Amino acid sequence: MPTKTKIEWTEITWNPVTGCRKISSGCMNCYAERMANRLRQMGADRYKNGFKITLHEDITELPLKWKKPQMVFVNSMSDLFLEEISSGFIKNVFDVMHRAYWHTFQVLTKRAERLADLSRELTWLPIIWMGVTVENEDYTYRVDHLRKTDAHIKFLSIEPLLGPIPNLDLEGIDWVIVGGESGPGARPMEAEWVLDIRNQCHRAGVPFFFK
Repeated sequence: MPTKTKIEWTEITWNPVTGCRKISSGCMNCYAERMANRLRQMGADRYKNGFKITLHEDITELPLKWKKPQMVFVNSMSDLFLEEISSGFIKNVFDVMHRAYWHTFQVLTKRAERLADLSRELTWLPIIWMGVTVENEDYTYRVDHLRKTDAHIKFLSIEPLLGPIPNLDLEGIDWVIVGGESGPGARPMEAEWVLDIRNQCHRAGVPFFFK
């Protein structure tokens, strides 16, 4: 069965990989790590390793069983472009997305350099939306790597927004999501940071979604 989600910009999640490594400031209060450890304590079989990187090859073809078209967030509990994940496994995930053509798949990464390096080895269909996370101005370089890909739909997840991003280059970007941090130890988000990004999107003609 699909895994329903409370994430407002998608419908269901598909996690052929769980677990991750922290690489930037946005990872500090990772919701996926918190959830994975909770599920491990509850005895969930897929989270017996907690937040250690784990491949679940037995569910890589799960979207093919879902007959109703859905908006599918790929690896909400991990990052498909982790260095520990082989290019062969990534290509297999893309192959499943190609065969499950009635869905729309949303892939999000912080490993923008690896995404750009592998992009030419991957086949991009319009149903595969590719995004990168940009939590503050220090990580806008990820947008440049995203632009190098052949993804038909390119989006930014500016979540959690941890600081102002006054000069966001939105050339070639199709959608921007902005949200704050939640949960224990959540860092504050200023309204003016959000409004500035919204205004930049309006000027560039890019759809803006505030979570």
